[in-house]
Amino acid sequence: MTDTPAQTDKPMFRSDVTVELVKHTAGDSDVLWAARVSTAGEQSLDELSKDPERSKGLINYLMRDRHGSPFEHNSMTFFISAPIFVFREFMRHRVGWSYNEESGRYRQLEPVFYVPGEDRKLVQQGRPGKYEFVQGDPKQHQVVTEAMEDSYRRSYEHYLAMLEAGVAREVARAVLPVGMYSSMYATCNARSLMHFLGLRTQHELAKVPSFPQREIEMVGEKMEQHWAKLMPLTYAAFNANGRIAP
Repeated sequence: MTDTPAQTDKPMFRSDVTVELVKHTAGDSDVLWAARVSTAGEQSLDELSKDPERSKGLINYLMRDRHGSPFEHNSMTFFISAPIFVFREFMRHRVGWSYNEESGRYRQLEPVFYVPGEDRKLVQQGRPGKYEFVQGDPKQHQVVTEAMEDSYRRSYEHYLAMLEAGVAREVARAVLPVGMYSSMYATCNARSLMHFLGLRTQHELAKVPSFPQREIEMVGEKMEQHWAKLMPLTYAAFNANGRIAP
C-alpha cells in the first residue's frame, strides 16, 4: 500500500531549468599532463604545479588536430531539473556520461510542469531539415498555456486518485505527461560535454550548424557557463576551432 498523498498538492508551472555544478575535478592542467605523458612519462606530473597558461598553444593544437583523449581526464557532476522530454533527448548522449534520475517507482512525483515562457518561439516554418521557429502571437501563447495547464491538472488528479485507491506508484505514473519536471545527476568529462554542446546549442562560432530543441539548449547553455569557468583555456580552444569536439 502506498502512502496516502496530500490532497492539497497543487500543480506548479515553470518555464526555466535548473543546472547546478555539484562537484568537479576539472582544470586545464588535466589536459596537459594527460597529453605530455606520451613524450615525458613520469615527468608529465610536473604539469600539476605549472601555470597552464604557458601551454595554451598545446591545448589549441590538441583541439585543432582532434587529439581527444587528453580532454577526458577530468570530471564534472551536475544536478539538473528539467522537463522529462528534455531528459529523454539528453540520455541519447551515452559515451562519457553517467546518469541517475529520480524514480516514480519509489517516490510520489511532485506536480511541477513545464509551460513555455513568452520568449519561447512556438511556430515552425519550412520543411524537415530546413526549417526555423518564429514567435507565436498572443493568442497562440494563450492556447498553449491554457491547454497545457488544463492537461497537467487533469493528469495529476488522475495520478492522485490512483494512489489513493492503493495503485502502485509505478503503475499510476503512466498517466503523467512528459512535460512534468524530473531531476537527475549527470556526470561527464570535457570531451563528452563538448560533443553535447556541439549538438545541443546554437552558436555563431560553430562550423557545423545545429538545430536543438530550445529546452535542452537552455540546459546546455547553463552547463557551458560552469565549464567555461573551470577550464577557460580548453573552452577558448573549443570556440576557436569551430565548437567541434576533438
